[in-house]
Amino acid sequence: MSRFNQYFLMKEKDVVDYVLEKVDFFDKKSYLTCDEIGDGNLNYVYRVSDKQSDKSLIVKQAGRTARISEDITLSTNRNKIESNALIIHGKYAPGLVPKVYLLDEVMSCCVMEDLSDHLILREGFLKHEIYPLFAEHITSYMVKTLLPTTDVVMEHKEKKQLVKEFINPELCEISEDLVYTEPFNNYHHRNEIIVENKDWIIREIYHDNELHLEAAKLKFEFMNHAQALIHGDLHTGSIFAKKDSTKVIDPEFAFFGPIGYDTGNVVAHLIFAYINGDTYHKREFLDWVEKTIIEVIDLFKVKFSQEWDGSVTELLAKETGFKEWYLDHILSDTAGVAGLEIIRRIVGLAKVKDITSIENTDSRVRAERICLTLAKNLIKRRNEFKEGKDYTEALHQAIDEVKVKNE
Repeated sequence: MSRFNQYFLMKEKDVVDYVLEKVDFFDKKSYLTCDEIGDGNLNYVYRVSDKQSDKSLIVKQAGRTARISEDITLSTNRNKIESNALIIHGKYAPGLVPKVYLLDEVMSCCVMEDLSDHLILREGFLKHEIYPLFAEHITSYMVKTLLPTTDVVMEHKEKKQLVKEFINPELCEISEDLVYTEPFNNYHHRNEIIVENKDWIIREIYHDNELHLEAAKLKFEFMNHAQALIHGDLHTGSIFAKKDSTKVIDPEFAFFGPIGYDTGNVVAHLIFAYINGDTYHKREFLDWVEKTIIEVIDLFKVKFSQEWDGSVTELLAKETGFKEWYLDHILSDTAGVAGLEIIRRIVGLAKVKDITSIENTDSRVRAERICLTLAKNLIKRRNEFKEGKDYTEALHQAIDEVKVKNE
């Protein structure tokens, strides 16, 4: 009888046995090695390798508590959601997500393609590396996975069934707390603020009632707008990349929500990359990131419009002006979510290395204030951000504003 017929949290040796039993990938006589490589907030990720054949794969197992905090208890069902999302995204955007070899609901495991020839995009950004095709790839991924799962394209009953299958209450609650709520009031007392910026953040974030109102509006948009099957956590830690390839991973937060949540996350983390590069005066990298921010917005608009024209099935969505109204709403959400994501990564529990790796205290204070100044602008004026250059202009404005206030 297999010992994998009942859930338990595996160690490296267990994972080797599991792979040999469950997956027809390696020769049964192979000598396999296993390393735990996960550095995320929730799950355990293992690379299983056969040194003789150079074959390898990834095993991802969901634990019953988050790695970031044992206070966060979770259903292991998120592994099923992630695997099914990857399968759907692979159908719509082949080559832009890893292949899934096995979904095991008993062990809450997903076995998938190893992308060790790629690098986590955030790690590349911390080295100030340039990825010339990133904007092209990520906009294709977003348009090809998001638009087909809307009521504009998908048959309505089919979509409603998928909405049921991707109800993801526990991970949505994490986003509702960590992104939309806690950064503005610290009601769970989990926010982490560096001492040098504490008074500034209390004044500029905790005491800004207008900002809180706009965050509340965006929160209820997130909770109630089942627009498309979104990735739900589309940041540079959820993307593998190399010069000629981009692969999106980790859609465990996937559910039917607002499209702008994905697009806004991508923009926010490009801004973090820019601020890190600016801190270390990496001019070539900065020029590329600025160009990429512009292209992500502008290419998304162009591709979305073209895909709409070729795939729309909903009769009323073909009315003159509807496409423009629909896209305009996505762009507003994009700016608002970008602002929320920036604030939560500076003020909240889950940080980003782009900022935390800045060792000089004065530079860290400056970087955080630029991010937060820009974020407030993105949230409060989100209806004004329609083109890529609107973001880069606001970014430079925030840099200038922080410089003046610090002089």
